[in-house]
Amino acid sequence: MKPNPNPYHYFLLFLLLLLTFSRVHAQEENRRFLDDFRGTASITHNGISLVPSFSLGDPALLFDLKFTKGRLSFEPDMRFALEGKPWSFIFWFRYKAIQKERFSLRVGAHPALNFRTVEILRDGQPEELLEARRYLAAELAPNYRLTDKISVGAYYLLGKGFDQGVKTTHFIVLNSAFSRLYLAEKVHMNISPQLYYLQMDQARGVYTVGMVSLVRDGFPLSLSAIFNKAIDTEIQPEKDFIWNVSLVYSFPNPGRSKGTRIQR
Repeated sequence: MKPNPNPYHYFLLFLLLLLTFSRVHAQEENRRFLDDFRGTASITHNGISLVPSFSLGDPALLFDLKFTKGRLSFEPDMRFALEGKPWSFIFWFRYKAIQKERFSLRVGAHPALNFRTVEILRDGQPEELLEARRYLAAELAPNYRLTDKISVGAYYLLGKGFDQGVKTTHFIVLNSAFSRLYLAEKVHMNISPQLYYLQMDQARGVYTVGMVSLVRDGFPLSLSAIFNKAIDTEIQPEKDFIWNVSLVYSFPNPGRSKGTRIQR
């Protein structure tokens, strides 16, 4: 018997075709309407969430797109398990409220869908279904550039859940970034050590995370890694230490990689 096609494979193929089309036509489209368009497509052995204390625990494909017009941007963030099943869809709407030479303030909001596989009984037989849980969140992100290569900042995200699971999330980050640290003539590193507080309903935790990327100027492929360590936490279930390494493809501007994907 011929197996039934998996609809997620078709959706994944559509996304890959979209990325290819966007790369070919990005400059023309920018002139017509957008001020800027860019994105990344990443593959990793362990998908890590926007909140880095949580991970898929399996290989993942990650797509980040950014459409910019003036101070406004629309930034879809789509994550899939490697076999094509969706993991999470986040649709960011962001606005640069303050953009000075040294200080900037970004505000944003997003609706999101988080997917999980649940098992049900149908006619006495177990069957797997994909369940989507709905979330809404808002963010506040001030940042101050000490030098051209060093910046410090903070990040706050308030999330609300509408389905079974966590109802309220507070995510507070103190971050720093050391960018374009050259190791060779055209090869540089970006490093971002961070400390964050996470509260999910009544459970709380404090964590540290380090994000590193290795970039070659003018080359669309880069490597990034995330290392997350719990300091003191009540949030379960989770691992005390989570890490991953990702291969990142940046388009359509080679050499202008975001570096670490989840840097806020």
